[in-house]
Amino acid sequence: MLPLDSNDDTEDVALFDAEEEAAARPKKPKIRHPVASFFHLFFRVSAIVVYLLCELLSSSFIACMVTIILLLSCDFWAVKAVVTMGVVLQGANLYGYIRCKVGSRKNLTSMATSYLGKQFLRQNTGDDQTS
Repeated sequence: MLPLDSNDDTEDVALFDAEEEAAARPKKPKIRHPVASFFHLFFRVSAIVVYLLCELLSSSFIACMVTIILLLSCDFWAVKAVVTMGVVLQGANLYGYIRCKVGSRKNLTSMATSYLGKQFLRQNTGDDQTS
């Protein structure tokens, strides 16, 4: 192996000033939904702790299992709420985009009705040509 020269006066320079741009940009949080992640971990870990300490917490096996099922249900609800809100926001964004491109709500309704009418007519007549 070659010994490293400690008297080297060269400095590493970033290509295209990437380090300066990275320092200027605000850092995004690594967790997108910190509150939802907290409750997900809280309910999941508490269900595991209740399962492990079931003998110490209660002498009733049924009470422990009901508690575990309730905690896991709360975990499912917390995660599902975040996913559902994402889907709702995407749908609202798509509706807003289409409405912006088409125009008013009346134009959007008439366009959808005429398109669905054409599709229904095409399906019933067996005509595969586009009009």
